Amino acid sequence: MKTSLNRGFAIAAAGAAVFVFLALEPAQAQERKSLRWATSAVGSYGYQIAAQMTKIVEEALGGQYTVTVQPYASPTVAMKAVMDGNGEIAYTADIGMTQFHERVGGFKDYKPKMPEIAHSWYSYPMESMMAVAAKDADKFRCWKDFSGKPVFYTNAGFMNWLNWQRIYKVLGYEFKHVQIDPKSQSDALQAGTLAGAVAYTTAGRSLASYWKETEVRMDVKVINPCPQEVAKLKAAGLAVVDVDPKEAFTKDVGVKQIQGVPILFGYNMGTNIPEDVVYKMLVAFYKNKDELAKAEPGFVPMARDFAGMQVAGISANPDIPVHPGLARFLKEQKAWNDKWKIAK
Repeated sequence: MKTSLNRGFAIAAAGAAVFVFLALEPAQAQERKSLRWATSAVGSYGYQIAAQMTKIVEEALGGQYTVTVQPYASPTVAMKAVMDGNGEIAYTADIGMTQFHERVGGFKDYKPKMPEIAHSWYSYPMESMMAVAAKDADKFRCWKDFSGKPVFYTNAGFMNWLNWQRIYKVLGYEFKHVQIDPKSQSDALQAGTLAGAVAYTTAGRSLASYWKETEVRMDVKVINPCPQEVAKLKAAGLAVVDVDPKEAFTKDVGVKQIQGVPILFGYNMGTNIPEDVVYKMLVAFYKNKDELAKAEPGFVPMARDFAGMQVAGISANPDIPVHPGLARFLKEQKAWNDKWKIAK
């Protein structure tokens, strides 16, 4: 009986020891702060990227923060979640930042409860381009030839759809969108119901799945902007980038280089996130950029010109303030423009 009791006391003592040990964990571990990373839906590219970056961020911040990824329906919803106090890092795109700044679209009459998000980190581009049925390619020379013509600019409300509204606003062209089921795109192009259709790539590489189906079913040609259109877009702060057609399409699309206007996706924060936190994150991303690009092709453009991608993101919306952490980083990289404003 004594042996049994002694064993019981031994087990209880051991349990108490474990409890005391856990209770005496370092205060730092108990006081880890939270960084909630608001992204688009589970399975989306934006969610995937955020999930890949959590470990880098936690290590860069010395284990003082716990990063959790929280999915939302769209970048617009993610941005609002952060500015409503339900997150710290918002999944954004430059066109979404424009709409927020102008309080149009999904941000009409919106009033943030927390500090407004500022330019913080731009991570990968999607490139918008224009394509037509190969049989009709001779009818088009520039993007102005699509002004007022029926075009499928991707699904209404999508970021590429918004991007072409931005492009046409700069160029002064008429935006005439025809909404179709993306799966019927090849039929509509071949029948002449559509004059053209917008294609897009991620980091100049992969086409959307419905575009891959279109390419299998028909021959297409890409129509690039004319030089004067390129100049006008760049003057307005929009980038025009080259995409290798062999990386995007499996067939000849009639041009040696595709020219597209990128949407820069990123993850922005408000000034309630300290300068030092954002700066340390950027330094870590910069140091790991080549490894990130090897693991994820979407990071290749960022790895090629990390500071340049941040400059492009700011330049698309130069009236939106820059987070102090990014400002500090760009000044060290000799890439800061004194015309930009630092968020306060």
